[in-house]
Amino acid sequence: MVVSAEAYDALDPTGNITIKWDVISWTPDGYVAVVTMYNFQQYRHIQAPGWTLGWTWAKKEVIWSMMGSQTTEQGDCSKYKGNTPHCCKKDPTVVDLLPGTPYNQQIANCCKGGVLNSWVQDPANAASSFQVSVGAAGTTNKTVRVPRNFTLKAPGPGYTCGPAKIVKPTKFITADKRRITQAMMTWNVTCTYSQFLAQKTPTCCVSLSSFYNNTIVNCPTCACGCQNNATESGSCVSERTSHLASAVPGKSTNAPPLLQCTSHMCPVRIHWHVKLNYKEYWRVKITINNFNYALNYSQWNLVVQHPNFDNLTQLFSFNYKPLTPYAGLNDTAMLWGLKFYNDFLNEAGPLGNVQSELLFRKDASTFTFEKGWAFPRRIYFNGDNCVMPPPDAYPWLPNTGLKPVISLFQPVMTILASCVFLWANM
Repeated sequence: MVVSAEAYDALDPTGNITIKWDVISWTPDGYVAVVTMYNFQQYRHIQAPGWTLGWTWAKKEVIWSMMGSQTTEQGDCSKYKGNTPHCCKKDPTVVDLLPGTPYNQQIANCCKGGVLNSWVQDPANAASSFQVSVGAAGTTNKTVRVPRNFTLKAPGPGYTCGPAKIVKPTKFITADKRRITQAMMTWNVTCTYSQFLAQKTPTCCVSLSSFYNNTIVNCPTCACGCQNNATESGSCVSERTSHLASAVPGKSTNAPPLLQCTSHMCPVRIHWHVKLNYKEYWRVKITINNFNYALNYSQWNLVVQHPNFDNLTQLFSFNYKPLTPYAGLNDTAMLWGLKFYNDFLNEAGPLGNVQSELLFRKDASTFTFEKGWAFPRRIYFNGDNCVMPPPDAYPWLPNTGLKPVISLFQPVMTILASCVFLWANM
């Protein structure tokens, strides 16, 4: 059976992570290369604890040293006397170094703990680099063999990497911009994401409400899990518990989730409220709630599908970019917080929410409040597809035709009854 190396995201069909491997100099038994990982995905981050990159050497290469990253295992280097390689494994696994790494172990764009932000939201932090000195390898363009079987975890599964392809050598501009240098050799690896391959438990859900219906449609029950299916005691905490502070551990990117006990058991809920109706416009309020006591979200984002985004008039306190993967169809928006204002979603609690309002202009040919049209088709949080309520549960317009006609005459009948009562008692 042949497994395709390609994955596909309908909302970001050209999104990928490209790994560029530049050989910048030759050594007596190999070469020195700078490896750079570019996140060309529009809205999908790589979050803490960060990326893990692996490959298989084509020959018997070893890694003499690294800057800006490290391998997770050294392997068997017993045949080397004197200088010992950094890694002798046939299939090394590399991770980024943490912030605060000593300067003599850093290179540009390294040491972010493996975190890569999305290209649209934060292009300045959408790349990660490290330097590697490879031994027991070829020392010319004709004798070097590119590594095989690249793998990328971010931090779990979901990415599929294609084979390394030799491309035109990368050119570099010096700091004074007066000279251009060139890599000895360059190859690229392209990795694409599939939520199906990731097989992740849902991490978010959507609830709905409107001004024209008193019904609040909550997230589907057990959307992300069920309380009674928890494998460990204390996996959720009631917000009303008297010992909440002692139950919540210190915040850490590696801490297991400690969720507020809810019917949906999702770490994040997005609430879409159809708030107001004007003559030519209508308004929506979006609220994002964090139910995880052990985790906050920096650089969060939403991707929302709704047919009226082509008539979005004003957005309050969120950034916005239309995602138009298909020409002529503008029904998808990427939303994220304003820097230093609400781009940080706190852990569960009184401050564990961010919100904004959207003002849409009505298009007479499509606009309606009937049959749930005013609600989103899909919502993603940080690249994960959120669980939506079933369409038949959406708040619908009241059936005005069923209003009792007598209600129109009720004030008149009340006055007549009062007159009869007064006349009878005169």
